[in-house]
Amino acid sequence: MQQRYTITAIIFHWLIALLIVGAFIMGLVMTDIPGITPTKLKYYSWHKWAGVTVLALAALRLLWRLTHRAPAYPASMPAWQKGAAHGLHGVLYLLMFAVPLSGYLYTLSAGIPVVYFGLFELPIIIAADPELKPVLKGVHYWLNMGLAACVALHLAAALKHQFIDRDGVLKRMLP
Repeated sequence: MQQRYTITAIIFHWLIALLIVGAFIMGLVMTDIPGITPTKLKYYSWHKWAGVTVLALAALRLLWRLTHRAPAYPASMPAWQKGAAHGLHGVLYLLMFAVPLSGYLYTLSAGIPVVYFGLFELPIIIAADPELKPVLKGVHYWLNMGLAACVALHLAAALKHQFIDRDGVLKRMLP
């Protein structure tokens, strides 16, 4: 059993993490800009491009993960934490697909095509639908909030395991 994640898995992890955080922040900023401005339109494009890239990288990451086993959890880790970690990873994978897909469908329901990096238009899989648009807007928003909560929990757990031992005592930081 391998002891560490492969360099490929680590690169996928951090690229996707940075894109998710960047897209989330961009989403908050762009929606607070009043009116329709060139800056707001640029941010919307960047946000969409980040989402499409997350979706593509998540698909590649999932394929990688299906063909490469993850390292085992530490033997000292309680069973409930192993189960929680496994469940959280599953939810994170689900949301890495659901969030960009919901944003894509929301954009299409508004009658706006997605043109990736200004180079090619993604397929239009649903027609513009003014009644569906607010529903998909809400779905996209709440999936994002769920993803933000899961990312925060994932970060907290990683920090806990890095700096606090099983008994809740701060690990020795210096040699």
